[in-house]
Amino acid sequence: MTITQLYYVLAVAENQNFTKAAEKCFVTQPTLSMQIQKLEDQLDIQIFDRSKKPIELTDVGKKIVTQAKNIVNESNRIQDIVDQQKGFIGGEFKLGIIPTVMPTLLPMFLKAFIKKYPKIKLKIEELTTEEIIKRLSEGHLDAAIAATPLENENIKERVLYFEPFVAYIPESHRLSKKQNIEVSDLEIDDMLLLEDGHCFRDGIINLCKVFKSHTDDSFQLESGSIETLIKLSDEGLGMTLLPYLHTLDLNDKAKKNLHYFTEPSPAREVSIIYNKSELKMQIIEAMQGIISGIIRGAIAFQNVKIISPLPK
Repeated sequence: MTITQLYYVLAVAENQNFTKAAEKCFVTQPTLSMQIQKLEDQLDIQIFDRSKKPIELTDVGKKIVTQAKNIVNESNRIQDIVDQQKGFIGGEFKLGIIPTVMPTLLPMFLKAFIKKYPKIKLKIEELTTEEIIKRLSEGHLDAAIAATPLENENIKERVLYFEPFVAYIPESHRLSKKQNIEVSDLEIDDMLLLEDGHCFRDGIINLCKVFKSHTDDSFQLESGSIETLIKLSDEGLGMTLLPYLHTLDLNDKAKKNLHYFTEPSPAREVSIIYNKSELKMQIIEAMQGIISGIIRGAIAFQNVKIISPLPK
């Protein structure tokens, strides 16, 4: 039994197709099939039910895949040990970032990070929290930046910063004359929200639930981007809530529509998250250090109340 054989088994289990798995592993399909067949012969069992389309794992195959993930992860840790012993911080690093954090945080830290750690080859993707959790568990991401806590036993979290919610209220709105607003002032019926799948949307819904009940039928206007929500609000179609960092680049006219909450301000917790296997920790710690140092000068809020991003 070899690590390579287990790696091939995981690829087939994920893609449910030998040809696609071979492409992902950069080998020919006969080579991959032969190695898996060799492993099955050695163990005297069938890992895959090849009569099904797409290919399915057998019952024992499911157990083998679970163990194979652990073994492959642990084998990768050997290179980590060597890198850390040598003080090497480099290599490929796959990072996922949620859509409501990517446009504000990434420009703040990316240049400084690349300059300080030129040997790291960053691969960054914008992904929803659900997709991030899936890819972390499958080993397709090394880490991610997302709103927390996620309460997932397979994922570890390191808090980077707390980001307050800020209300964006047009002049025509009932709350426009209030300098500071209370959570109890919010009405979900006139709130513009991001589309389903965004954890920031779930945070706003959870915030409003503290005081009022609602049904999903009450949502009239939703959008895939915060910029569109601002434009819809400017048209008098309702108010919206923004993450604090999104307010920094607004023009002077738009900033007049910003209203802050009385303290403790509702806020989201933003963390760097990673699999409990803790691979590539030297890079994760390096990234945490860069981001924490930069963000300290941008967010001075201390008295905040963290709102969960988990749908309720």
